[in-house]
Amino acid sequence: MVTLQDVQQFLQLASKMGITLYLDGGWGVDALLGRQTREHNDVDLFAEGAQYASFVQEIKSLGFAELLTEYTTEDHTVWQDAAGRVIDLHRFCKKDEKTILYDGMAFPSTVFSGKGSVGGMEVSCINARDQVAFHLGYEHDEKDVQDVLLLCKTFGIPVPEEYRD
Repeated sequence: MVTLQDVQQFLQLASKMGITLYLDGGWGVDALLGRQTREHNDVDLFAEGAQYASFVQEIKSLGFAELLTEYTTEDHTVWQDAAGRVIDLHRFCKKDEKTILYDGMAFPSTVFSGKGSVGGMEVSCINARDQVAFHLGYEHDEKDVQDVLLLCKTFGIPVPEEYRD
């Protein structure tokens, strides 16, 4: 499990290094909601280009090792330490002021316009609308349903068809 304290530790470490990280996934949802809603197996983080490489070097020095998965790419890696904490790390680059590139796809830079908090610590994250959009088009589990319904209710986003009973 990755705890609230773990997430704060990773974000503070990055901040001390001058690295901006953006929360995604379950912790990103919880940050937008301003509270922890469930346990998390990992933390999903986005970092830009060179900052990504610097953050990887730092977590390696803390004992994290890369786990090769079926979804490992040049822009998406997974790291685990001896305590079992998992960081799902994503690298993006800015194409221009309005566009980012991630894993060969272009997204509006507003994807990273979300602001939230983790244990009272202000954080940057993927915004609520894009969080919901990124939960579409695959077989979702109970955690996905919980996350999407909470985001929709809290932020007045229409519940997507695939999440309706």
